[in-house]
Amino acid sequence: MHSQFQPIAPDRRGSGSYKWDSCPEPDLIPLWVADMDFATAPCIIEALRRRVDHGVFGYTLVGDDYYKALVDWFQSRHSYLIDRQMVIYTSGVVPAISAIVKAMTHPGDGVIVQTPVYNCFFSSIRNNGCRIVENPLLRDSLPDGDFTYSIDFDHLRQVAADPANKLLLLCNPHNPAGRLWNRTELEQIRDICKENGVIVVSDEIHCELTAPGTEYVPYGTVDPSALVCLSPSKAFNTAGLQIANIVCPTEEVRRAVDRAININEVCDVNPFGVEALKAAYTPEGEAWLRGLREYLWENYRQARELLRQEAPHLPVARLEATYLMWVDVSATGIPSEKLEEMLLKKACVWVNCGEMYGADGFIRINLACPRQRLLDGLRRILLYLSDKLHQNS
Repeated sequence: MHSQFQPIAPDRRGSGSYKWDSCPEPDLIPLWVADMDFATAPCIIEALRRRVDHGVFGYTLVGDDYYKALVDWFQSRHSYLIDRQMVIYTSGVVPAISAIVKAMTHPGDGVIVQTPVYNCFFSSIRNNGCRIVENPLLRDSLPDGDFTYSIDFDHLRQVAADPANKLLLLCNPHNPAGRLWNRTELEQIRDICKENGVIVVSDEIHCELTAPGTEYVPYGTVDPSALVCLSPSKAFNTAGLQIANIVCPTEEVRRAVDRAININEVCDVNPFGVEALKAAYTPEGEAWLRGLREYLWENYRQARELLRQEAPHLPVARLEATYLMWVDVSATGIPSEKLEEMLLKKACVWVNCGEMYGADGFIRINLACPRQRLLDGLRRILLYLSDKLHQNS
């Protein structure tokens, strides 16, 4: 089936968009929060339109066709066999992670995260009274001037051996480092955590957004005892429809997680999220996704090339997955939280600072927008930094 993707980007101003309407500046280029500016797949829009035409939006019963769509998609695309009896649906991956932390820990327990990492991991841990235990990723320089990250397995063994540390929150693929963990790396995580009784919770929300020629390895295929969080929301730009799934391996774990889901009052989902998932996980959705990924990777290629040519002192993390580019801005000498503020006020470009993810000296740039908008935003950033450098010289 041919790609159905078209880079259609409706005007989001005034639509109640968190990404666009959080700043009143009319000339803003928002390259921050992780949603796309593209309209979702036509098959999803059509499914939602049919549901709207029904006209009644009462409490939702999630039916067999929902589970079949989920199971068939991951089996056919990723050779990941999911038993539908293991699935708990909820309103999002962040509520899922928070409920799992509540279910599987006690206040004061340690939860391991591999920094820099998605900022909501930190809040989910803190909000449940647990301690953040960092297993910092190792930075590896690449011959082309970019860099990447690897896991510090020696340090992971050290923190996993502490009996007070109960969980590891794995980001697979990793946000913001852009890594797509390979099977060997995931097996090492599994072995270390099993040896030490640490439960792995894998956030796989970005799993469909991988670079050409790479392969996403579901952590559940490496460690069937892990808890895995899945959602179509990033790949199909449906975060506002609020749907996600937790794959829970055992009846005992499912009971505990289900209880926490109910305690946190995130046990109900809306009918639009259900219909969107069923429509996304189809051949039509897959064809649209194929075109989207091609467009995103051309965005990345051009963004990286622009930075290499115009600002080689700002190296980029090699992107293997997600649509989020991680840029080292330490050469500017400006703390990244301050730089975010300055770029918003002076260049009218909104990015995310590295401090959010546990790493000063970096910014995260959202590539999922029309190409010209992305390049215009990057040029604004480079122009501001160039002017700032001249002012200080």
